[in-house]
Amino acid sequence: MRVKRMIKQIATVAVYVDNQEEALSFWRDKVGFEVRRNESMGPAGNWLEVAPSGAETCLVLYPKSVMPNWQEFKPSIVFICQDIQQTYEKLKANGVEFKEEPKKMRWGTFAIFKDPEGNEFVIKE
Repeated sequence: MRVKRMIKQIATVAVYVDNQEEALSFWRDKVGFEVRRNESMGPAGNWLEVAPSGAETCLVLYPKSVMPNWQEFKPSIVFICQDIQQTYEKLKANGVEFKEEPKKMRWGTFAIFKDPEGNEFVIKE
């Protein structure tokens, strides 16, 4: 008998931002993600989802103003890439700030980058 998985994928991961337009520009124009959803939540901001082309999981660029305790929630997101050096060089050329060059570890090669809000993200091969 085959057991069904209760959870089959990650739908969204929230990244709390002060400025949704600046965050959108970063993820769309510098990182190369596409906009999946952009719907008004009222005067405080939009429900704004971005993702790599073809990906099942999206980032939600969520306004801090809607979440009074946002500072308690920090993203910890790792993006898998096929060629980390090429990805690193492309993102860096697009103006993405990295903490350091890709570092090889026993579990894989990774590099940490920051968005305009100071949130840190990892690319891993």
